[in-house]
Amino acid sequence: MTPTAELIQPEIAELVREGAYSELRAALSSVPPADVADIIVSLEPDQRAVCFRFLARDDAGEVFAYLTPELQNELVTRLGDAALRVVEGMDPDDRARLIDELPTDVAQRIVASLSPEDRKATQAILGYPPKSVGRLMNPDYIRLRPEWTVAHALEHIRRYGRDAETINVVYVIDDKGVLVDDLRIRQIFLAEPDQTVKSLMNANFVALRADQPQEEAVRTMARYDRTALPVIDSRGVLLGIVTSDDVADVAEAEATEDIQKIGGVSALDEPYITASTLSLVKKRAPWLALLFMSELLTTSAIGYFEDDIAKAAVLATFIPGIISSGGNAGSQASTLVVRALGLREIVLGDWWRVLLRELRVAAILGAIVGVIGFARVNLWGWLGIYKADSPEGRFAMMLAVAILCTLFFVVLWGSIMGAMLPMVMKRLRLDPAASSTPFVATLVDVTGILIYFTCATLILKTTILSEGSGPRHQFTTESGQEYVIWADSKGHPSTVSPKGDQGTKFEVDDYAAPKSP
Repeated sequence: MTPTAELIQPEIAELVREGAYSELRAALSSVPPADVADIIVSLEPDQRAVCFRFLARDDAGEVFAYLTPELQNELVTRLGDAALRVVEGMDPDDRARLIDELPTDVAQRIVASLSPEDRKATQAILGYPPKSVGRLMNPDYIRLRPEWTVAHALEHIRRYGRDAETINVVYVIDDKGVLVDDLRIRQIFLAEPDQTVKSLMNANFVALRADQPQEEAVRTMARYDRTALPVIDSRGVLLGIVTSDDVADVAEAEATEDIQKIGGVSALDEPYITASTLSLVKKRAPWLALLFMSELLTTSAIGYFEDDIAKAAVLATFIPGIISSGGNAGSQASTLVVRALGLREIVLGDWWRVLLRELRVAAILGAIVGVIGFARVNLWGWLGIYKADSPEGRFAMMLAVAILCTLFFVVLWGSIMGAMLPMVMKRLRLDPAASSTPFVATLVDVTGILIYFTCATLILKTTILSEGSGPRHQFTTESGQEYVIWADSKGHPSTVSPKGDQGTKFEVDDYAAPKSP
């Protein structure tokens, strides 16, 4: 709610409670329609209908268009036949959108009650596929003819402009209704009265087709910086116009849907605050279950390396940080590529350029994160947090190198997957946003474990993971001397050394396997 609406809302609510309807009508008449809609939303359900009844006829339709479909449906039910007056006052595109959201029986009753002209315009818009440009267009616009003089055109605009959606741009058609040009009103105002409309034309216009997706209207309007665009059919006949306010609503809905999908949630059909608990569960549960099943692969990957973890438990302490670094890098790359695809900054043919760019960027990022990991391990060793006689204490430098290499390759791999997976989804004609943050992070978790223990095995096989490198037991002799028993790669005792003196070791050659005679 805007500050203006917040300031006026208590007064409006008080006027409704007191039944001061004359003052209510006067107070609402000076408030912008968008703010009136916010005020109505904040009122109690019974008060909403009362407040709405006392809006001026011309204002009611505009205010109604700002309300959510759920609240529109509620008001239509509460207002009964009075709702017909409101619906008739709405713009044709807003009216069609409302009727499309209402229950079938209510929608049929409203359409039947419209005037023949309004009914024809509404049914024409509803005849186009959902989410097509035709569903957005408004048939109220100014048409001019090329042979008219500027004086004739201005007289026509004065006569019919009041009912038009906009007069910032007017449209020139031929005798068959085919669009031949569009003119800004400024061009007409500044022209000589005896000039013809044709003399102002340059036939350089941009138009949408009624069967195009609404997303195309968003991109075209942004590209050519227009406040309104004409809508034509396959023959070029002008059918209506699409204005910036309708396109802004589409852009907002698209962005909301993409953000929700990036977060691993199916797109909501209604505002979050009004969605029921069951609806939210249905939208979130499938993705949550799928991601959990995918994360079980991470558990399996960790289980595969349990012997290495048993020999050097310190390796397990770095697992969360390593896999999250890969997942975060992948999520960053995925978000950037999904948005670039949405804005058409890149196309599928640019995949190799995207790959090369991510290789360069991810290599630098991996090096930065890897150096931080390297410094952390050495700092722990220098501070004595790692015990001096422990494998990580004795081989802190080698462990730091293993962490550095792992982080470098995990960030590199995560970035590549995050950048390429949306491209693959786009190639398969699926929504790239659905492959984003959670899905990429889950896939990188599994592969990150494989990369981590592969690097650890290659780098630490002669040190921390070598035979005899891991302390397993300690004991004290009768003389008070403390010794440490070291185990081999199979967990069997292999050597014994005085505690604190790893340079002196004695071979263990009398090991007996458990339960042996």
